[in-house]
Amino acid sequence: QVQLVESGGGLVQAGGSLRLSCAASGNIFSINAMGWYRQAPGKQRELVATITSGGSTNYADSVKGRFTISRDNAKNTVSLQMNSLKPEDTAVYYCKVWSRYDYWGRGTQVTVSS
Repeated sequence: QVQLVESGGGLVQAGGSLRLSCAASGNIFSINAMGWYRQAPGKQRELVATITSGGSTNYADSVKGRFTISRDNAKNTVSLQMNSLKPEDTAVYYCKVWSRYDYWGRGTQVTVSS
C-alpha cells in the first residue's frame, strides 16, 4: 500500500522558518503532481502549493514569496520550505499526491507563535 511520510512540523516563532518534507512510498504507477494543503482550526482545508512532475508550481496568494515547493520525481518526494512564518500560518499541513489514485498524508502540526 502507498504511504506518505511527513516530517518537519513543529513550533516556531513568528519570522522563523520550517521545512516540511513528504516521501511517498509503495507501488505507485505514476505521480502527476504533489502538493500541500493546510487546515486551521475552524477553517476549511485550503490548497497551499502544488508542483507537477514537470516542475510547474502554484501557490496560494497568502504564502507567495514566503513558501517554496520543490520535488524529486525519482524519489517521489515533495518539500515545502516555509520562511517568514506568521501566526496565521498555524495549521495542520497535509501532503497530497495525485496519481492513479489520490493519496493523503496524516498531517503534521505547524504552530507559529506571536
